[in-house]
Amino acid sequence: MTGFKNPAPIVSEDSNAVRFGFTPQSENWNGRLAMIGFLSAILIEAFSGQGLLHFWGIL
Repeated sequence: MTGFKNPAPIVSEDSNAVRFGFTPQSENWNGRLAMIGFLSAILIEAFSGQGLLHFWGIL
């Protein structure tokens, strides 16, 4: 097919960019932040010898 211009899709999405809504990028960030929060809760319990809620004085 001569004369037919096949435009190439422009893919310039950054997989780590912060986007709002239910997008793969936001789900990646949600998972990363959940891992950081879970790890920090484990470290607080390991180093303080108390549960997370006792450490903050909630219980």
